Amino acid sequence: MTHKPVSDKRRILVHRIMSGTLIVASLILAAKHMPSLGGWLLLVAISALTQLEFYRMLNLPGIPVFRWLGVLVGTGMVTSTYVTLGLPTHQAVDALAWEHFVLCLGVVAIFFRQFPQRNNTQPLATVACTLLGVFYVAYLFNYITRLVYTWEYGPFDRPVGDTGRGLVLYLVVVVKSSDIGAFFVGSAIGKHKLFPRLSPKKTWEGLVGGLSFALIASLTYVHMTGRSIGVLQISMADAVILGLLLALVGIAGDLFESLLKRASGSKDSGATVPGMGGLLDVLDSLLFGAPVLYFYARFILS
Repeated sequence: MTHKPVSDKRRILVHRIMSGTLIVASLILAAKHMPSLGGWLLLVAISALTQLEFYRMLNLPGIPVFRWLGVLVGTGMVTSTYVTLGLPTHQAVDALAWEHFVLCLGVVAIFFRQFPQRNNTQPLATVACTLLGVFYVAYLFNYITRLVYTWEYGPFDRPVGDTGRGLVLYLVVVVKSSDIGAFFVGSAIGKHKLFPRLSPKKTWEGLVGGLSFALIASLTYVHMTGRSIGVLQISMADAVILGLLLALVGIAGDLFESLLKRASGSKDSGATVPGMGGLLDVLDSLLFGAPVLYFYARFILS
């Protein structure tokens, strides 16, 4: 009986490594050969499935939500961003205007959808949590769309540009290296709890391990790419700043999802990815990291 926890932990670790390797390999293969239009379909599918997982968690404690309306709004946001990022430079402002138009239309539709709900005893929770699924999942995830298509946007049948591929791969490598470092160091020597109210397994030692792994991954990636990601030049100082910054916001994203899972009484957001749980369990740290990397690349690297 004493060997069972060790065996379970080893089994989970093997599943995580296998799933993580498969995900990264699939991302690289898709980014290299998938046409731009296929990338949009993939982004829409991931966003929609993740939103559905989020809404499923809210149903566990009995909060009714307009899940399909929320997914429709999220899909519209990703689609409007993908289509309008291809506009000429002098019309680039229209990209943000269209995204805001879709978002505004979706918010109003969610408000109106509540009117015929005669037997709903939680109207405020329904509207608020439906909107939370739009902003927390789809809105933040849409920054991955921006990372992919902002700098090099070609015809629908052409592969994704080098800059978009490089930025998304950099985001995944750094943030997930932080997750791996926090897991291994926390499991090995973690004793001091970070935020036990939110996540009893996370420790300060794991936080240091996550920051260290992310920093090493960031410096290694930048060195191996010749200090450039597509059309963007990135210095070793940028690598240090981004490595630490992405690790910190990634940990914050992980803690926020832990808060949601504890509130809903759910261990995982789903069972889509063996050893990792659901898509939201995989993306939680990336959702917070994507806008940080986008704005850093847009305002500093550009």
